[in-house]
Amino acid sequence: MKLIEALLQKRSCSVTGMEKNTGKTVTLNYLLQHLPPTTRVAVTSIGLDGESKDQVTGTHKPEIKLKEGMIFATSEKHYRQRRLVSELLDISAERTALGRLVTARVLTEGKVMLSGPGATQSISRWMYETRGLADITLIDGALSRLSLATPTVSESLILATGAAYSANIDTLVRNTAYVVELINLPLTEMSEDELSKEITTAQTAYIKIEGALTDRNVENILNDKTAADKEIIIQDFTKVFADMMLWHRLRKTHKVSVRSKSELIGITVNPIAPNGMRLHSDIVCEMLREKVNIPVYDLVGGIAFE
Repeated sequence: MKLIEALLQKRSCSVTGMEKNTGKTVTLNYLLQHLPPTTRVAVTSIGLDGESKDQVTGTHKPEIKLKEGMIFATSEKHYRQRRLVSELLDISAERTALGRLVTARVLTEGKVMLSGPGATQSISRWMYETRGLADITLIDGALSRLSLATPTVSESLILATGAAYSANIDTLVRNTAYVVELINLPLTEMSEDELSKEITTAQTAYIKIEGALTDRNVENILNDKTAADKEIIIQDFTKVFADMMLWHRLRKTHKVSVRSKSELIGITVNPIAPNGMRLHSDIVCEMLREKVNIPVYDLVGGIAFE
């Protein structure tokens, strides 16, 4: 499968979702089970994942299954509840609501709840400290928050979508394609040194947005004659909070670029919603593939549009 081939070319990958119950954990488990046994894997979660029952909806959730030799990080609380034998490697000084972060190596295959660092800075630090122990690090996003899929954490990304996001196939495809468009924004050609200079916007051929790109930002840019044709530079795709229609108006008149980005290597589809409603997976996957030109998979149904 091309998804595994693409993953093996990366040092890190985040699995994030359009919504809860769109199949992030299924995707992560698939990757963990299908990577070559010679690949050294580290895995954690931004926040809590791997619980057997969703804490919000009460629906069953697949647990995280780890193989012998894999490295994982979780909180002290959930490390004590693990259903596998492991070798303790490190206990961090940093505390969370669930205790300190524990890093361990799996000795016998089993299951674990992952409740890793809750901030991008903390997970980046953990990845740096364990860089010599793994060929690739996999990160499961928390509560489907795309804001925690920031490219400062990982160099590649897999996006999970599905019926839990929308029961309408057209809406599902359209909105997923919008997120893909954001993820695929090009890197700016401006250097960080150039962007860090203290000069007024009027003196530049670009507009640098330091925080979120909101509806108000976009409207101001569109209504400002001095901003015509200027490049709009944002930190990364997670900073876009503009309405889709406003966003597309902006893209028609301005180049928009990012200072950092991850490569989207695949989209996974969960055709079943928590209420039992089921979409035609082959139709969703085919429509998405035609719309975004990115490999699309239903990993449970064995459907692949590559």
